[in-house]
Amino acid sequence: MNNKKDIRALTKDELRDFFVEHGDKAFRGNQVYEWLWSKSAHTFEDMTNISLETREMLQNNFVINHIEVDNMQRSSDGTVKNAVRLHDGLIVESVLIPTGTRTTACVSSQVGCSLDCLFCATARLKKMRNLNPDEIYDQVAAINKESLLYYNHKLSNIVFMGMGEPLMNYNNVLKSIEKITSPEGLGMSPKRITVSTSGVPKMIKKLADDDVKFNLAVSLHSAIDEVRSKIMPFSAAFPLKDLKESLEYWYEKTGSRVSYEYVVWNGINDNREAIMALVDFCKHIPCKVNLIEYNPIDDGDFQQAKPQVITDYISILEMNDIIVNVRRSRGKDIDAACGQLANKS
Repeated sequence: MNNKKDIRALTKDELRDFFVEHGDKAFRGNQVYEWLWSKSAHTFEDMTNISLETREMLQNNFVINHIEVDNMQRSSDGTVKNAVRLHDGLIVESVLIPTGTRTTACVSSQVGCSLDCLFCATARLKKMRNLNPDEIYDQVAAINKESLLYYNHKLSNIVFMGMGEPLMNYNNVLKSIEKITSPEGLGMSPKRITVSTSGVPKMIKKLADDDVKFNLAVSLHSAIDEVRSKIMPFSAAFPLKDLKESLEYWYEKTGSRVSYEYVVWNGINDNREAIMALVDFCKHIPCKVNLIEYNPIDDGDFQQAKPQVITDYISILEMNDIIVNVRRSRGKDIDAACGQLANKS
């Protein structure tokens, strides 16, 4: 086992102190920090403006546990899926989604998932561990390079909708976003980042208290407790009244509307009762609804609702002045679409 510390666990001040303690100038820590984050150096050898002696000293004291894209697949629609190998050999997946002039990175926050949504392939994997901030950051940096390579422009947006429940890895997710948005990191605007949660009220309130600047999405799928707890069993511990209260708190503190992610399934939430329950839930705070095309995961329990039902959802939501968008899935032919990430590659 390699017991050296991952150098990216150090703050810039700690790096500066390290160099002073080893008889060098503090600014050397600034140089190394820039290589680690804004330049995403994989090895100490990459740090070409630092002396060989200093690089060897770093090699003797630290490691850089950088991810590796173990396998990359390109869909017929231009979507790219990365199977990302972590330093301990575990695999997560992340996706580059191109739409017009934009590219979006869908990143993972856990190996496997803490929750048990029955319609999601990732939920069938046991949660093995949380991702570190640098492992989340690396997924974004890798997709940014692919965006430049394949689409000739920088990454536009980031969604935490890959493997795992982001709010069950709260501290590391927020630290990764801090690095992603820092001018010393990738310099992305927090308004271009969306964190999607299956709905953990206590952690949604904590987001509001921490005055985060990114966007919030909630995987809702039903505004009826009995239905929601059947398809998302964990939600029995978080009834909709608690979720509603936490979202009202979020809006009161941040002034930022929430997006509800909502899949409509045949025989589950494809009736008028389900539609009207969603309308009522949406009236509590400013929001928008994203109706998402369902992507099968090799069983017959969940089937996409008929087109007429989707039309009914749209017309009734709009009749009630609720913003609604229909999200068509991308990358289905490489199992890169929403709910399909399960390490098949």
